[in-house]
Amino acid sequence: MSFNPNATEWKPSASAASWTPGGGFSTPAPAPAPAPAPAPAPAPEPASSEIDESDPLWQAVLKICEGNRDKAMKMLSDPDSLSENPEVMAIINSSGGDDGTWEQNLADEVKEKATVSEEKAPAPVAAAAPKAPEPKKEVVETVEDVVEGDPREHINLVFIGHVDAGKSTLSGNILYLTDNVDKRTIEKYEREAKERNRESWFLAFIMDTNEEERAKGKTVEVGRAHFESEVKRYTILDAPGHKNYVPNMIMGACQADIGVLVISARKGEFETGFDRGGQTREHAMLAKTLGVSYLVVVINKMDDPTVQWDKKRFDECVTKLRPFLKGCGFTIKREVKFIPISGLSGANVKDEVDPKLCPWWRKCLAKKENNTDEPTLLSLLDSLNMKDRNADAPLRIPVLDRYTDRGTIAMGKVESGTVRPGMKITLMPTRNQYKVDAVWANEKPVVSARPGENVLVKLNGCGTEDVLRGFVICSQPACRAVDKLIVHLALMDMPDNTRIFTAGFACMFHAHTCEEECTVTKIFETTDRKGNVNKSAQFATVGMRVVCMLSLNRTVPVETFSDFAFLGRFTLRTEGKTIGIGKVHKLPPKKE
Repeated sequence: MSFNPNATEWKPSASAASWTPGGGFSTPAPAPAPAPAPAPAPAPEPASSEIDESDPLWQAVLKICEGNRDKAMKMLSDPDSLSENPEVMAIINSSGGDDGTWEQNLADEVKEKATVSEEKAPAPVAAAAPKAPEPKKEVVETVEDVVEGDPREHINLVFIGHVDAGKSTLSGNILYLTDNVDKRTIEKYEREAKERNRESWFLAFIMDTNEEERAKGKTVEVGRAHFESEVKRYTILDAPGHKNYVPNMIMGACQADIGVLVISARKGEFETGFDRGGQTREHAMLAKTLGVSYLVVVINKMDDPTVQWDKKRFDECVTKLRPFLKGCGFTIKREVKFIPISGLSGANVKDEVDPKLCPWWRKCLAKKENNTDEPTLLSLLDSLNMKDRNADAPLRIPVLDRYTDRGTIAMGKVESGTVRPGMKITLMPTRNQYKVDAVWANEKPVVSARPGENVLVKLNGCGTEDVLRGFVICSQPACRAVDKLIVHLALMDMPDNTRIFTAGFACMFHAHTCEEECTVTKIFETTDRKGNVNKSAQFATVGMRVVCMLSLNRTVPVETFSDFAFLGRFTLRTEGKTIGIGKVHKLPPKKE
């Protein structure tokens, strides 16, 4: 097949965008025509990378253009200029270009190169705009997932008991055994304790950081620390044991989920703590009132020379404690566990005691004599299941304290509901509304906090004078704020100079984190120890159960025990004694 070199040149329309092979020259859509014009510069680079360098046609065209690739690309895109070169025509004819197939081959090459250049040229523009924000979204989601929560349950442990029972030493040893205190720090505390001639106090120094506490060997403020197991996260609340600091102990215990009652097995120390006036009785009673779900009774100092892991001494302590704890309201078989330990040596704390020292402990576990089949304290704590934690209920956070750090931050424990940044809350009893700016759990920012978490809540627009200890952070519907309430009360003790409980009696009212002065307004009925009910009683004595009305000096946020148990428990104290424990039965009707 031959061509006339003098034939008139055919020029495609300026608006043509593509050439359909085998179908002649169809009229293309006019819109894409201007598109190739602005992008000729980037087209050669990506297109040239797609060219087969061994192709005879490409090599011939490149030779004609003296190695100029840009000029060669333009020549390939112009069929008329190709037809003017005999070398090119010879290659086309030799490749079997009969019946016009060379036109199709050439068109295929041109179309392929044009398609490659069109796809490559706009790609950077299309990819840049929409995909820019996507990585940010992914990062945010990842952070939220990590921060939102450790799936492990959080438990507050309060260590209570008589002074010198070993609460701080046990707390410190738990932190050491769980690798939360390094060896160098322990050695430093050992030197300090030796200088004070109190070598066995070194573990207590982990929790007792105050110089006054270390000098006297007595805990004053509630110490806080954190440790973790494989299944749960714990916060230790090391409460003071001295009777002068019971109000501090109440503030710590009101946040507790599990109470650890530390009993000293040493001869003379158990009797001192448990006899009348000892803090073992008062602390156990307060633990039940403040709402702990379980009470783990640890018989400490079992390695003491006066005890030496003697089973008779252990059984003696347990036998005396059982009836008293039952009288405090504990269900012994379900809520109370007994375990012998040594807080100083760590026996039965994380690792089981050597059977040579205590051969009878495994036999007790097999029989479940002490309401547990767990050999150590930490494994026992891991086995306890918490109930009545409703994340969907209205939010309730009793405020334990507040401080300023670029805004007012309230501290408390989430008792019910879920707190999130951005939500609106009502602060009772003032009824002021604020927005939550941020939430921290264990000093880490989180996107939400569930019941049981100790949290810091930053309130937008709230001053330090607007939130006080004893206030309650609520979602709608908010809790009640009242100054009169009808209560069920159990009288446990009375002051030495006032032996009867009657209208006009004044004392301190402790409920969750608040304390307020109160006065008995009226006694409705009393029930004595034999069950005799007197509905016209004028007074009550120790051991009786009383239904009475209390009048408070200021309004306090409370709820009935049946609606929110943690806001419906209270304690009455006066002259350094706990005189009664009870629950809120009825509140005044709401004002319209």
